[in-house]
Order: sequence, then C-alpha cells, then structure tokens
Amino acid sequence: MKLVDKLQQYTQELEQEYFQIPEERKQLLEQLSAYISQKVRQQEPVQLNFICTHNSRRSHLAQLWALAAAAYYEVAGVHCFSGGTEATAFNIRSVEAMRAAGFLIEEKEAGNNPLYEVQYAAQTAPVLAWSKAFGDPANPTSGFCAILVCSDADENCPFVPGVEFRMSITYNDPKNFDDTPEEAHKYAERVRQIGREMLYVFSKV
Repeated sequence: MKLVDKLQQYTQELEQEYFQIPEERKQLLEQLSAYISQKVRQQEPVQLNFICTHNSRRSHLAQLWALAAAAYYEVAGVHCFSGGTEATAFNIRSVEAMRAAGFLIEEKEAGNNPLYEVQYAAQTAPVLAWSKAFGDPANPTSGFCAILVCSDADENCPFVPGVEFRMSITYNDPKNFDDTPEEAHKYAERVRQIGREMLYVFSKV
C-alpha cells in the first residue's frame, strides 16, 4: 500500500538502511516478526501494544511506525496500540519529529493531554493518538503482544494483564536531550531508528 507522499519517500530511504541494524538486534526484531507471521497464518488479528513509562515518546513512535510498516508491506489485520505505566501527553517534540518524517498529524483537542489525528496512508482511516496507561479501555485486554520500548517500563511492568506474548525492544530516550542544542537531531534520530526497525520487522512477515 502506498503511504502518503513524503512518508512513502522517507520509508523507501529506510528500506535501504537495514544493513545498519546490528545482527543481534535483527535476531531480536525477528522474534516479533515470527509472532506476527504466526498470527497471520492462523488468520487471527495481530494486536501490538507498545509500552513505555509515560506514553509520550517512544511508544507512540513505535505504534505509528508499526501501523505504517504493516500498510507498506501489506500485512493485513494489524492493530497497533500504545500505553504507559502512567499517562502524560504525546510530547510535541515527538509529534514534530513524526511530521518531519511525513506523517500527517492534526491536533483535534488541545489541553494537558492533547488528542491527535494521524494519517499515514490515504486508504486507511486516521489513527487517534493520545497518552494513556497501558490498561486503558482503548487498548486490548487479551490476545495481544506487549512490546516494552524502554527499560524502565519493562522493570515497572512485571505483569501486563491479558498479554499473549511479551518482549523488550528498548530505545534510548530522546527526552534526555530536551532543551539542548542536540534536541531536534536526537528526536529525528530516534524516529529514523524506530521506523527502520519496525519496517524491518514487517519485511520479514
């Protein structure tokens, strides 16, 4: 499926960067590919819930990239979610970095925890993105894979109710560079890394 124009071009660039993923990391990512492949073979819905501490940065990036990657590689029946050990807000720095990559993101409701509408392909309905706890009613309660994208969340979520498969694919937090000269670069770097790796996962399904 063709993604929205700028995102399609960005994604094609990332496809040429799979060689940058270390072999050990590829083996980890392929565990998620294997889970997705099994669900597809069984003709069951694929439910992926990406979890980090505050559901403000990495979990949103991974959720949205996984949706785009599934569309790009035409893997049907994929539903992606995100949550945190607590709710805060989808951080505006993450929002801007995803916009720069080509995602179409529109704020629908302002406030301390804004609601965003995210479009990644013209043929799909927009996704609603906001910060929430991983057990929020918007997220699945059974038959899902929990992917912990930060070590803090992995340590603080010893039990995720209803999980079918759990794994850790952790990323460095760009928050560490907030309000520094490296801020924009580090957010762009994390968006690119997560995008590259989620695309690699679905390329193997």
